Amino acid sequence: MLMLHIGCGDVYFDHWINIDLESEKADLHHDLRHPLPFEDNSVDFIYNEHFIEHLTLQEGLAAMADFYRVLKKGGVVRIATPDLDYLIFRYIFFWKHQEWIKKYGYRRLKTRAEMLNLCFREWGHQYLYNQQELKRRLKEAGFHKIYSQKFQKSKYPELRNRETRKDSKLILEAVK
Repeated sequence: MLMLHIGCGDVYFDHWINIDLESEKADLHHDLRHPLPFEDNSVDFIYNEHFIEHLTLQEGLAAMADFYRVLKKGGVVRIATPDLDYLIFRYIFFWKHQEWIKKYGYRRLKTRAEMLNLCFREWGHQYLYNQQELKRRLKEAGFHKIYSQKFQKSKYPELRNRETRKDSKLILEAVK
């Protein structure tokens, strides 16, 4: 079984090929703005968390199309990312009460506008998605079976308990 962990950063999954451009933990160093070095229809599962938002819209669409290319028929990609709708909700309600603000030292933020702009521009973010937009782009990439998932839940055992960040509020699985 061939399973790819895209944009792994410091998170290493046993029995997966962990792919990242810079991480020392990666099994494969690869710039994911370029096609994956795998044959068409050769991969069973692809997982990424807090990766897709670091690509521009066009780079993200190209990456999703490449995921589709390398997945076998019945193969699944799981994307976990911040949710733009959730960020807008938190902008309006209780913006200071987010785990990442406390956990990662962002208590210095003074206004909800500062918080939202940080989410759009910090950490190399290029394009934030809500569910409607991510589904739209997955469909453009070729996927038609797209399902919303709960944190660490999946009907596929290989994709369960993968999220490591509680701010992964938007999680979709798409089946080729």
